[in-house]
Amino acid sequence: MRRSRGAVRRRLRRSVAVTALGAALVGCGVQPTGVIGAGEPASGLTRGMRLYYASDTGLRAVPVLDRGFTSLDAVMKLLAQGPTAAERREGLTTLIHAPSGYTVTGDGTRVTVELEGPYWAEARDQVTGQLVCTLASFQSVGEAEVRADDVEVTIRPGEGPVLGPLRCAEYLGG
Repeated sequence: MRRSRGAVRRRLRRSVAVTALGAALVGCGVQPTGVIGAGEPASGLTRGMRLYYASDTGLRAVPVLDRGFTSLDAVMKLLAQGPTAAERREGLTTLIHAPSGYTVTGDGTRVTVELEGPYWAEARDQVTGQLVCTLASFQSVGEAEVRADDVEVTIRPGEGPVLGPLRCAEYLGG
């Protein structure tokens, strides 16, 4: 099949136009760049109810979507129950065990844990971090004007020294 001269010219013009457009786009002066550092990822507490679990890399926050809570005392029980099966598969665990007798109260930016017996952990370990960060998260949700970063948790054991006031940022590297 023979093509007419007009069809060949149109095809040639299109080819020249596409080639010129391609060259213009490639040569527009924008050069590829390497990776640009933008600093560390965001850290700190986020809004919303979160349980903090221990992992090999430190504390990790897990949003509480389908588990209800009615008080800070209930949050302690929820934390002691540990992560769900799916969360355990991701390497999360709880280091908290439910103490025999305790009360947890919150007022504004202050949360106090009163224990009947001794406290089983040190001030700067993941166990205490789980407790402090989880209680701070729930206190900020319970009192909307309170930021979780501002909540101070004090642990008052029945025996031994008082721990705190402690803030979650101490355990998250912030």
